[in-house]
Amino acid sequence: MEVQRELSEIIRTEVKDPGLNNVMVTVVSAEVTPDLKYCKAYISVLGSQEAAQEALSGLKRAVGFIRKELARRVNLRNTPELTFILDQSIEYGVHMSRLIDDVTGSMKREEEEDMEEGDDWDQE
Repeated sequence: MEVQRELSEIIRTEVKDPGLNNVMVTVVSAEVTPDLKYCKAYISVLGSQEAAQEALSGLKRAVGFIRKELARRVNLRNTPELTFILDQSIEYGVHMSRLIDDVTGSMKREEEEDMEEGDDWDQE
């Protein structure tokens, strides 16, 4: 958890790569192996697919700097090699939520239309 928090802070405040300009990068989770040699950092990027790929490329370019900063901030026996992986689960969840809202909204409109048509029958 500390590695995740520090990675987030380093990416947000220290990394000055052009690929990370104008996008919001969130470290969703960080999995460190028990021997502390490797770390998979799952990131989410707010924006288009192109922005996400550019941010991922920017992080890969800055991986040496990020690793050095992580070693300076977190007292670990070994500083893990970092691998950044694009996590689209948040984006997928938002997309699914929109689809559900669309379906429930259209069902509600149909019910309202049916109710209005039913009122016309009552008046005859």
